[in-house]
Amino acid sequence: MTVSTLIKLLIVAFFVWGVLYVYFHGRSRRLPLLRQFFNYSALFAPYNALMYIFSKQKSQPIYNREDFREMDFIKENWEVIKEEGLRLFDEGYIRAAIGGNEAGFGSFFKKGWKRFYLTWNKQTLPSAETLCPKTLELVRQVPMIKNALFTRLPARSHLNAHRDPFAGTLRYHLGLSTPNSEKCAIYIDEQAQPWYDGEDFIFDETYIHYVINDTDDSRLIFFCDLDRPLKEPMYTINQWVSNILAYLTQPQNIDGEYAGFANRAYGWFIKLSKLISTPIKALKRKSRTTYNIIRIIAIILILVIIIKWIF
Repeated sequence: MTVSTLIKLLIVAFFVWGVLYVYFHGRSRRLPLLRQFFNYSALFAPYNALMYIFSKQKSQPIYNREDFREMDFIKENWEVIKEEGLRLFDEGYIRAAIGGNEAGFGSFFKKGWKRFYLTWNKQTLPSAETLCPKTLELVRQVPMIKNALFTRLPARSHLNAHRDPFAGTLRYHLGLSTPNSEKCAIYIDEQAQPWYDGEDFIFDETYIHYVINDTDDSRLIFFCDLDRPLKEPMYTINQWVSNILAYLTQPQNIDGEYAGFANRAYGWFIKLSKLISTPIKALKRKSRTTYNIIRIIAIILILVIIIKWIF
């Protein structure tokens, strides 16, 4: 066996190890194992496994809120944040991405999910300076907040089971204007966590989670990504990786704001995929058997390409 072949085998083994580690990390099995290998979240699976291993706190679906006292300041000012959030929505600024150019939450928009960003990787979006200065000033006083945004989910809606692809952060939710009901909740690794006005919680978004709003009221929350507490050297490595990813995935609230290359490319991909998906969906409706055969052939071809690359 050549050195080159050995290195390639190690790369594949590292990837497989990462996917398996992430898959068995939680108890939810809503994403089948085979699908996990081809899911977009598999891309960072080995990296995410290292995030779990080097975390200062034991990785868990929902964290003890008392371990993050820095966020008390945000919770104490929830009514100030709510006031600006409701005004933003009334004025039409909490909305879907322009042209669909947002890779991170692209599938959510189909469910009526909307958002407005204040900060991205601790950098302020210009529109937020003008439209929500009070909330922005609060965010600036909490250094552990990397990304901050308002998000809204309409009544009688849901978000499908998924895991976020990047474990470099933890997620914070603060209820602003919610149904205040157990029927409007996020399920994190099969643990139900309802939203209530003025109440908050922190969770790991790389565990499988899904959302159900089975009420007649919409849900408005304040949504933040927080620095994951890590041991060195992973803390420094994570800051470096996060900076690169943040530049590529920079979101925009309004026309004229910069959008990262990955988001712009995603917008182009969505337009192309609509052209391709129409005949594929038609085939799936006409003959499920033929569709499954083609899918199996595609998977085999991918495996053949990987084997040829190694050997």
